This record gives sequence, C-alpha cells and structure tokens, in this order.
Amino acid sequence: MRHVIIGAGPAGVTAAETLRGADPAGSVTLIEGEGEIPYARMAIPYLLAGKIQETGLRIRPREDHYARLGIDVVHGRVRAVDPAASSVTLEDGRILAYDRLLVATGSRPSLQRIPGIDLPGVHTCWTLADARDLLRKAPPGTRVVQMGAGFVGCIIMQGLVSLRVDLTILVRSGRMVSRMMNPASSAMIRSWCESRGVKIRVETLPESISQEDGHLGVHLPGGEVLPADLYLCLVGVKPAVGFLEGTGVEVGSGIRVDARMATSVPGIFAAGDVAESVDVVTGERSVNAIQPNAVEQGRIAALGMAGRQAASRGTLPFNVLDTLGLKSSSFGAWQGLPGGDSVEVSDPERYRYLKLEFLGDRLVGANAVGRTDHLGALRGLIEGKVRLGPWKERLRRNPALLMEAYLACALKA
Repeated sequence: MRHVIIGAGPAGVTAAETLRGADPAGSVTLIEGEGEIPYARMAIPYLLAGKIQETGLRIRPREDHYARLGIDVVHGRVRAVDPAASSVTLEDGRILAYDRLLVATGSRPSLQRIPGIDLPGVHTCWTLADARDLLRKAPPGTRVVQMGAGFVGCIIMQGLVSLRVDLTILVRSGRMVSRMMNPASSAMIRSWCESRGVKIRVETLPESISQEDGHLGVHLPGGEVLPADLYLCLVGVKPAVGFLEGTGVEVGSGIRVDARMATSVPGIFAAGDVAESVDVVTGERSVNAIQPNAVEQGRIAALGMAGRQAASRGTLPFNVLDTLGLKSSSFGAWQGLPGGDSVEVSDPERYRYLKLEFLGDRLVGANAVGRTDHLGALRGLIEGKVRLGPWKERLRRNPALLMEAYLACALKA
C-alpha cells in the first residue's frame, strides 16, 4: 500500500508514524512544503523570544528520525491532486502515486486587501522563514505596527515584546482574541498588555500603507498616519485547500470529514487545521485548529488508511493562551448556548476571572483568566458531557469547586 501525506505538521507527522506501525510493509511518503525539517509552527514565538533555538521547533528532535522509520520525506509544494489517477503533482512537475492520501496541509495566512500590502516591510509571521526574516529586521527599538490580536497575534506579540520593539497593535473588532474570550476577559487581557507598554488601538482598520525613504506609513481612517519600520499582518488564517480544486473533495469551512477522517472522495482523508469535523459539545461542524486535535485526527486518519477501525467522537474547542505572562483559556461553548445559564466571578485588579456556561445540568463552556488550577477537570466535565446533578448549584455558588465536581460526578459516571 502506498500512503502519501501532504503536510508535515503535527497531524502529518503523527499520521506517518502511525502508518509505519499499522502497515509495516507499506510505503509512507511525507510531503513537506517549506524545505525544512518538520517543525511545530506554534513554537515560533519561543524562537522570537530567544527561549529556543531553531532545533527546538522540530516535531521530532533527531534529524534522521524519519529515515530510521522508513518514512520518505519529500520537499515540494503540491500543485494538484488527481483522484482518477490516484496521483499528486508537485509544482516542479514530479508526480507521486498513492493508494491512500492524507491532506494535512493546515492553514495559510490571510492578507488584507488594501493598497500597499505588497510593499517591502510588510510581513506575516507564519513560517520559520518568516520568523528568520523578522529576527533580522527587528532589532530593539524597531517601530512595528501589528494588525491583528487573535490567538496567533497574541502569541507573536509575546516574541515581539521580547525583542524590545516599539509595538502598536491594531484590532479590527472591539476586543482582543474575540474568537476565544468574552468581553470581560478580553478587557483584562488588553489592560494587562497596555500595562506592559504595548499600545493597542481597537476598532481600527488601516485604509492603506505607503512607503517613503524606506519607512512605512500606516494610514488610518480620519487621516492619521502611524510611522512604522515594519507592518505585521496577522489578520487570520484559512485552510490551505487550493490544490484540491476540481477533485470533488467537499469543502466547507475546511475539508469535510466523517468520524474516520475520510473525505467525500474514496481513498482521500484529511486531518488537522485543514479539516472540518463535528464539535463534540454543539454537534455543529467546524474547523478546530488546535494541536492536540491535529495529533488525534492524524492518528485516526492513519489507522483508517491502513484498514484499521478507528473513529473520532468529535473535537472539543479549547485554547490556552499565554499573553506576556497572563494565562487565559476557553473551553467548549464559551459564549453559552440557547436556553443555558451561567455564573461569573471577576477580580479585574488581580487579573482573575472565571465564567462557567451551563445547559441544563451539564457544563458546556468556560472562559478563564489568571486561573490555571483544575483546567483538566474543567475540560473533562465539558468534553465528557457529565451530568452534574446537585453539583451544578454548588458550582453556581462557588465556581472554584471544579475539581470536587469532577471527582464527584465524572469519575462516578
């Protein structure tokens, strides 16, 4: 059996390793599109901050790891997939035949559609090459205007602050990490960042970027121009699926997969940030772009490719974010569900916050800032759809009793 995997992030690497164990006689080819040893993209901020060297980004430390397992790593970008011929064509013309194909290409950064977005000095920070470029061009004191304060924007901010640049962050919406945190918790994160010298402008979207004498001007509505040496565009990402055009693979917000990670085309699977699957809490389909999910989906897809029985119960949206030392987290339906109720405790002066969302006697979501205790119990209660019974009212009176509720309800169940 010829197994080909497009994408060498956590999902792709996990799938390759799983396939080697599940189908020892089959060939396993891992297509890596950046000319690098497979690495973890989410470790890039630690590189910017000087906490690790480039080798610390590697998903597996040993450079010969893949050769030792008999996994063939091919460097190149995919131009097209032909399901009728069961083949993958790379941009350099090479053609790879497959019996089973896994698409684990993750996401690619979005760019604003404004004049000047293609000027020198305008960057993203999504790849290792981007990070190297930023390290060369951002010595202490460099004026950096960053557009975007979502999850990726906030972790990149951590690295930029470590580089001691003069940082201004523009936020299109009214709050930071708006897809992860509610208004109250987001306000705490903003206050924390501003107290550490980061300038933040909300409800601000540039109209254009200009350049004069090697320096940039970021033009805001109303005529204000922010001077900058670098403009960093971090406005979001979207699944990398362009090469699948014409294949018949069904795509919504991502590649639609079933519980086995199989797509609408026989023999083609998808996993990780490129895959649209079922939310275990709401039952709705979405792209759950977090590394633990990518790893588990890669494992399940690989077992299916090898003819083994494996299925996902669904994915749980959860994020844990470190913003300049302030920990925050969101789990499940953190915005609440229709017909549900909630309880909230807040201490803005100490940057501590917790909100629990309920539906009936089940915990379905949560937001937390400055609280890292018992996050495992919190996840277990939500993902396990645990019936709380009388413990719901106890949590409403004292939301800190999460571990006690978990021990009393989840383990008994």
